[in-house]
Amino acid sequence: MLYVTIALIIAIIAFTAFRYFKQRTFLHVLTEEQFIEGYRKAQLIDVREPQEFDNGHILGARNIPLTQMKQRLVEIRPDKPVYLYCQNSGRSARAAHLLNKKGYQNINQLQGGFKKWTGKVKKKK
Repeated sequence: MLYVTIALIIAIIAFTAFRYFKQRTFLHVLTEEQFIEGYRKAQLIDVREPQEFDNGHILGARNIPLTQMKQRLVEIRPDKPVYLYCQNSGRSARAAHLLNKKGYQNINQLQGGFKKWTGKVKKKK
């Protein structure tokens, strides 16, 4: 039983490491300064849920929640850079993985997510 548990733990660690290093081949994690330099010429997508988006989002962002991303891929052009963010970075990393699987190339993520953002913010009134 102990060997099975150890093998399972090793498998989980190996899978996590593989996914992390694979993600680094297609996802560009950008500092806020780097993000600001490029997002105006790209598709800026907030992958948080609508209520989070309404409470405050980066000026110019579109809301395509991760939970709806598969159904709304037609709204994202594969020939233009994609700039993603969420609250912390977890959901935007999953969205990036989905986009990569669908053939998108230029995928960027805001380091630290919206909670670290100090730039312009828009809130729904």
